[in-house]
Amino acid sequence: MTSGQTQIWHNPRCSKSRAAKAALDEAGVDYVELRYLDDPPTADDLRKVLAQLGLEPWDITRTGEPDAKELGMPGWSRTEADREQWIETLASNPKLIQRPIVVTPDGRAVVARDEQSLKSVL
Repeated sequence: MTSGQTQIWHNPRCSKSRAAKAALDEAGVDYVELRYLDDPPTADDLRKVLAQLGLEPWDITRTGEPDAKELGMPGWSRTEADREQWIETLASNPKLIQRPIVVTPDGRAVVARDEQSLKSVL
C-alpha cells in the first residue's frame, strides 16, 4: 500500500468516507482509492500509517462495532506491550479500522472523519 500519490483508505458504504472522497475530488486532488475491506492492509501497512498519523492502534479502532465487542477489544489494555495484538487484530479484521484515512505523498496522514481534519492535509 505505497504510492507517490495521496491515498484514501475508503469504504464506499461509509458516509464519512464518501464525503472525504468527494472533498478530494472537489479539491482536484490526484489520489489512489484503497478499498481496505477488499484489500486489507498488512500489519506493516498499519504500523506505517499509525506512525504517519501519530496514533496508536486503539485510537483508530472502532471498538463499538459488534465484532470488536465479541473480541473483547473495548476491555483490552492499551500499553506498548499490547500494541502488536491490536495491530494484528486490525489486520485480520479491517472493518474495525476507523475510516477514512487519508495519507499524502509527503507523509502526512489523518483520519478524515470531518472536513476540518481533511483540510489539514489538503
